[in-house]
Amino acid sequence: MTDDCAAGQQVFFDPEAVHDRAGQRLRIVSWNLLRLVGAGVADVARLIRQHRPDLLVMQEATKELAALPGLVGGHFYREPLHGRVYGLAVWSPHPIPRPKILPLPVSTMPGRVPPRLAQIIRFGGVSFANVHLSHGQFLNRWQLLHIARSLEGPAAIIGDYNAVGPVKLPGFKDLGPRQSTHSPTNVISFRLDRCMGREVQCATKRVLQRGPSDHHPIFLELRLATGENAAAERPRSHSFIQRRAKRLIGRVSRLSAHAERRRA
Repeated sequence: MTDDCAAGQQVFFDPEAVHDRAGQRLRIVSWNLLRLVGAGVADVARLIRQHRPDLLVMQEATKELAALPGLVGGHFYREPLHGRVYGLAVWSPHPIPRPKILPLPVSTMPGRVPPRLAQIIRFGGVSFANVHLSHGQFLNRWQLLHIARSLEGPAAIIGDYNAVGPVKLPGFKDLGPRQSTHSPTNVISFRLDRCMGREVQCATKRVLQRGPSDHHPIFLELRLATGENAAAERPRSHSFIQRRAKRLIGRVSRLSAHAERRRA
């Protein structure tokens, strides 16, 4: 399942070429591993050897994944979610700075899950946000707006969105494959694993074999956008995001206040 979304000469990522990122392709893979019962460290190592990503972001990663550099080398960081055995993780064969952690908006409704986080990785001139968003369809879109407002310059938000249906994010384009990526049963499947980017272009995108998880990994080759469009896109999108986020925050605050009054 392959989708070539931009033509051009193949120039893959060279970590030493710090002054000429344009045109270089970054091989990016995202995979929700399905904690404990899904893909283990050996499965992840096998995927790395087969597809050779420059950056691999993972969701529902357990502490056993810390053994990954011992199998394939590289650099690895994991951020557990509060009160959970799993969390977000990133691996790269290239040196990468320790990711920054961005807390995401939370629900005030009863029965809410622990707060979600985004793992922010600066790599190849792009800010990547590794995400495992909430299941609430209003909340996960609010979380996306919060992440977009927090990122500067070229950026990509990639991971398990838990979003059903279209996702619109001002200033960002949907770069990921359009096929379904999550199959909880043999009857129904969803496109939950996505990538939205700003000032980056997609060269190739595809859904990989699922393996032992209930999510398929997604594979993308990205490169920095060039030309006037990339430069002109950012100011307009940032102001629009600010206005949109303020409206959404106001709506969520009103809904939360209403819920609190009902519980009282």
